[in-house]
Amino acid sequence: MPGSPTFTTRPQLAGTFGMVASTHWLASATGLAVLEKGGNAFDAAVATGLVLQVVEPHLNGPGGEVPVIGYDAAGDGVFVLDGQGVAPAAATIEAYTALGLDLVPGNGLLAATVPAAFGTWMRLLGHGLLPLREVMEYAIGYARDGYPMLATASATIDAVSGLFRDHWPTSAEIYLDGGVPAPGARFTNKPLADCYTRILDEAEAAGPGRETQIEAARRAWYEGFVAEAIDAYLAAAEVMDITGERHRGLLTGQDMASWRSSAEAPATLEFGGLTVCKTGPWGQGPVFLQQLALLRGFDLAAMGAGSTDLVHTVTECAKLAFADREAWYGDPRQTSVPLAELLSAGYADQRRALVGPEASADLRPGAPAGLMPGLPGYALAGFPVADPALGFFRPDGRTLARAGGGGLGDPTLGGTLPAAAAPATRGPAPRGRAPELGPGDTCHLDVADRFGNLVSATPSGGWLQSSPVIPGLGFCLGSRAQMFALTPGFASSLAPGRRPRTTLSPSLALRGGEPYLAFGTPGGDQQDQWTMGFFLNHVVFGMNLQEAIDAPAYHTDHFPSSFYPRGSVPRSLSAEERVGAHVLARLRQRGHDVEVRPPWSLGRISAVSRDGGFLYAAANPRGMQGYAAGR
Repeated sequence: MPGSPTFTTRPQLAGTFGMVASTHWLASATGLAVLEKGGNAFDAAVATGLVLQVVEPHLNGPGGEVPVIGYDAAGDGVFVLDGQGVAPAAATIEAYTALGLDLVPGNGLLAATVPAAFGTWMRLLGHGLLPLREVMEYAIGYARDGYPMLATASATIDAVSGLFRDHWPTSAEIYLDGGVPAPGARFTNKPLADCYTRILDEAEAAGPGRETQIEAARRAWYEGFVAEAIDAYLAAAEVMDITGERHRGLLTGQDMASWRSSAEAPATLEFGGLTVCKTGPWGQGPVFLQQLALLRGFDLAAMGAGSTDLVHTVTECAKLAFADREAWYGDPRQTSVPLAELLSAGYADQRRALVGPEASADLRPGAPAGLMPGLPGYALAGFPVADPALGFFRPDGRTLARAGGGGLGDPTLGGTLPAAAAPATRGPAPRGRAPELGPGDTCHLDVADRFGNLVSATPSGGWLQSSPVIPGLGFCLGSRAQMFALTPGFASSLAPGRRPRTTLSPSLALRGGEPYLAFGTPGGDQQDQWTMGFFLNHVVFGMNLQEAIDAPAYHTDHFPSSFYPRGSVPRSLSAEERVGAHVLARLRQRGHDVEVRPPWSLGRISAVSRDGGFLYAAANPRGMQGYAAGR
């Protein structure tokens, strides 16, 4: 994977010692520092992730989640850590509908699942080498001593300052002490530093052994003072959320004590000589594999990188794969997901025949193994039933026709949200676009080390605008439960102890059974579209990592958003201006509703790779904060 004479925004890094790439330069530097101390990729990933939760608080936090895919060269090879907390025991559909809700709110306390990030980092650290203190000290230092406030974080805090002052005073204490922090100002979160310091002190008091300390830290979080503080606050708090009403939360300390991160095998697909590894269908990861299964039936190389034919074909395949995501994906521990059939060559052959020369305006889930697909009412708002012979079903057996207005059981999407409760990163969407999270609603990191290990992780949730800060802890809970459906009988329906079908989607690829590539991006529903463009640029068109990241990006919002209020924009295609006027014009001729985005605006991909005895890394220039480091 040599360099290239083609101009790139920064060099593709190459070396033999170790590589770290992430969405923030301080986090990447932290990861490399841990490798220099003698740590491995797992130590570095945890340290990097903990720092991301401090320095990008508007994009993720300790109360969020983090799916991980890793390759342990000294262990059993590739593994997935689920890293997604479950719905509380009290979180039944009836509990929400009794409040007059037909969607889980997008912020506030009702949207919280068990905060999974910390337990997952500790589980990943079990593959590491360094003492707990040497991994946690960087996050503690930045929280206690300060870091430069990002301009985007400052803007987010400014946007929610009224909400914080009027309704979430515990958040105002942290983020508005002295007013909205200016971009570049030194910002501290001393309660969070104290929380981590107490965890570390309790862990070291448990004994000298590394494993003993890691487990003690986990217990302090899920069974000790952290869980107690969360339980006490949620038992009494009633806070404003996006609905314009005050609601109590459902999460309890017992929910936290009952949860542990678990390891599982990845979902996989062969493409271009690589074994591509993703999470199971409790995340949207398999949608990447479904797209690849469809695309391997086309001569992509003949179409050419960035061509009209390529962008059209990739977009139409994404529509089909994401329609299946809506109909079939959910927590396989509690619902039957026909994943093997969804990834089968025969099913891909059937679905590929639906890709035509014009942009589809339909939402078309398939029927794997002859099973009839089901969709909640919100998913069909704006769509006709694409195939009257197939139709879609509700659990009561009635066929769903087009959902007009608020749909079947859906709110009216055109209503005005209360200004005080509106999430910071949502604003009036242009041309009727579904509201979406602002740029980089998540973080990402990738690490490769000299020992042959590889890690890809996508921390998210618990961002500062999701819910009030828990008193004494310095962080807030996440809002991932908004991805549940409040209609019973679907794979994504809410149920106690069930994982919401998250959008978080780290990626890892093997070549000949050996670790080759780790990559990912923030971006919600766009994660497995932006990374698809990167992956094809690298694997099909031979671009190096940095060239593939720098190349113009595009995506569609054709299918239902995973985020409140779950809207969709049929036939939409957002593309960076650099795609080219000629290509964009021809895409419009094919029926795509093209929205031209600024030249460097879509995606925040990072990647690391192992090839020919060298390690490589690259990071995204978009947003001007992602960076790679290595030697």
